[in-house]
Amino acid sequence: MKAIILAGGSGTRLWPVSRKNYPKQFLKLNGSASLLQQTAERLTKTVSPEDIIVITNNDYKFHVKSDLDFLPLEHIILEPVGRNTAPAIALGIKYCVEKLGCSEDEVIFISPSDHVIKPAGKFARYINLSEKIAKAGHIITFGIKPDRPETGYGYIKVRSRNSEFRNQKYFKAERFTEKPDAKTATRYLKAGDYYWNSGMFAFCIKTMIEGFQRHVPQIAKMLDMSFDEMAANFKKMPDISIDYAVMEKSDKVVTVPLDIYWNDIGSWDSLYDVLDKDKNGNVSAGDVLPIDTRNTLIIGEKRLISTIGLEDCLVVETDDAILIAKKGEAQKVKDIVNTLKKRGRREASEHLTTYRPWGSYTILEEGPRYKIKRIVVNPYEKLSLQMHHHRSEHWVVVSGAAKVAIGDKKIFIHENESAYVPKSTLHRLENPGKVPLEMIEVQNGEYVGEDDIVRVEDHYGRKHEKL
Repeated sequence: MKAIILAGGSGTRLWPVSRKNYPKQFLKLNGSASLLQQTAERLTKTVSPEDIIVITNNDYKFHVKSDLDFLPLEHIILEPVGRNTAPAIALGIKYCVEKLGCSEDEVIFISPSDHVIKPAGKFARYINLSEKIAKAGHIITFGIKPDRPETGYGYIKVRSRNSEFRNQKYFKAERFTEKPDAKTATRYLKAGDYYWNSGMFAFCIKTMIEGFQRHVPQIAKMLDMSFDEMAANFKKMPDISIDYAVMEKSDKVVTVPLDIYWNDIGSWDSLYDVLDKDKNGNVSAGDVLPIDTRNTLIIGEKRLISTIGLEDCLVVETDDAILIAKKGEAQKVKDIVNTLKKRGRREASEHLTTYRPWGSYTILEEGPRYKIKRIVVNPYEKLSLQMHHHRSEHWVVVSGAAKVAIGDKKIFIHENESAYVPKSTLHRLENPGKVPLEMIEVQNGEYVGEDDIVRVEDHYGRKHEKL
C-alpha cells in the first residue's frame, strides 16, 4: 500500500491564523506537531515512511520538507497549478506506477493533510482492513456517523443493507451530497443512513484508472503520458474534485464507517471542539484574561486579550488582524477572505511573518520609501545571491553571526555590528553558526516591493520566488 497526502490547500476558513502563504496544514493548532506532521505520523502505523507521497505546490515545497524531513525530496510532488483533487490524485497514481514501480493491483490510500483523527491505532486498523476491500475492486470512502446537523461537511447516503469483511461492515454508496442547509442536515441526521464524507479514499490503481477512463476521459488521456509529460501539461487538466469526477458516478464506491474521533478543523468552531476547555468551557491560548466569559475560544499572539461577559464567541488575534465572531457563524470567515481579496488587501493571503527555506522575515513597519524587517536565518542556511534596482539595505545584527558578501567584499558581522548594501549591488547573507541569526533590515528607496529582486544564484533552486 502507498499513502498519498494532499497538502496543497490554502485553509482560508481559519483566517486570520491560516492564510495562503502559510495555511493550516503547517500550523500547530492542537499540540507541538503541525497537522501535516500528525497526518504522516498516523500513516506510519500502516505504511513505511518511504511509501508516503505528498502532493503540494511550489509555494509549500519547503514547508513540507521542513515538517517531514524523513521524506525523500522526490516524494514531494509539485502541482504546476492548482487543479483540485481529481487531477492531483491522477498525478500521484502516475508517480506511483512510473517512479515507484507499483503494479495496477497496488492499493492507494488518499488522505487530506489537515484533519484530527484519534486514536491513531484504531484508525490504522481501519486502513489495513480497507486494503482487502479495495483489492476486491471497490473504491472506498470513509464515512463518519454524524452526531449533529453539520452544514460544513459533505454527506454520503448509503444503502441500508451492508456487506462485511472480517467483522468490518461496509455499505454501497448511493449518493453524494454537498454541504446542506440546516434543515436538510437535520433531516439527514434523523434518517440514519447518511455519513459525513471524510475526504479519505482507498482503491487499487487499476480500479481508479478505469474510473477515470469511464467518467473523466480528459484525465485518463493524460495518464497515457509519462509522469514528466503529465506534469508539464497539468494546466490542461479539468479543475474538478474526485467526488464530482468519479465518486458520484461510479458503481464501485462503498463506504466504510469509522467509529473514531474525526475533525477536519474546517472552522474555528471545529477547532473549539478539539481543544481542551477550562471549567467555564473556554479555550484560550496566549496572554488571555477572561472575566465572566463562557464557552468562548480566545487565541492571541502578542497582545493581552481581556474579555468581559462574552458567551459562545470566537476571538482570534494575529499581528495584523483580529476576528470576532459568534460561535456557529465561523463558516462565514471565507466571506471575509473573499472581501479582502476583492479589495486587494494583503491580509487576505499574507502574514507579517513570511517563511522561507532559509528561515523567515517579519515586517515591523513600512511606509513610503522605507520598510523595516526582522530577519531570522537558520543555522548553516543562506539567502540567494541577489540584487535590487530600487532600494538599498542596511543590516544590523541582533544576535548570532552573519557572513556577508557585498560586491567583491566578504565580511563577518556580529551582534551590534552592521553592514550597508547599496542599490544594484550583488549581495548575499549567510548564517555560518550553530545558532539562529537574527537581524534588523532597513530598506530605503523609491520602491520597496518584494518583487524588486534579481536572483543570480540560489541554494534552494528557486528562480522567481520573492526573497
